[in-house]
Amino acid sequence: MSMKAVLETPRLILRAFTLDDVDAMYQLMTVPEVIRYVGNKPAQSKQDTLDYLHQHPLRDYQVYGYGRFACVWKETGQVIGFSGIKFLEEISETELGYRFLPEFWGKGLATEAGKAVIQFAQGLGLKRLVAVIHPQNEGSQQVATKLGFALEGKTELSLIEHQDLLLFSRTI
Repeated sequence: MSMKAVLETPRLILRAFTLDDVDAMYQLMTVPEVIRYVGNKPAQSKQDTLDYLHQHPLRDYQVYGYGRFACVWKETGQVIGFSGIKFLEEISETELGYRFLPEFWGKGLATEAGKAVIQFAQGLGLKRLVAVIHPQNEGSQQVATKLGFALEGKTELSLIEHQDLLLFSRTI
């Protein structure tokens, strides 16, 4: 099963990732400010990035029927980030996640995309979403709060070692 859904917001098109998005995903996996709080080691090559696309978004579409959406800036057609839901097997929760290039920060895009993704998740029949956020990532915490998430407690993920992460949640 692949993810056929395409969501639209005033400034963004949210669509499934394809292998043609390798350059955009490479940026999202190497810009230091973007990956600072997410535990990912910077991608070492375009091949690393292709492998990541196969093992994560494309696999998630096949296994769960949903995953992260590529966020396309309508004005230019450029992929500027991602937003979407991902099933985190490690904690058995469905997470809303988002990541944008720094030049698009502070414009409300994560909130705009997040609202569309929450509606999409409701349409799938999901009842609860979480957001797992590094305690120093205040921007992400603000977005989660704007989207109706509340701090529920702490959790750990193997991706980010030796760090208690904040677990935000909301019913949908």
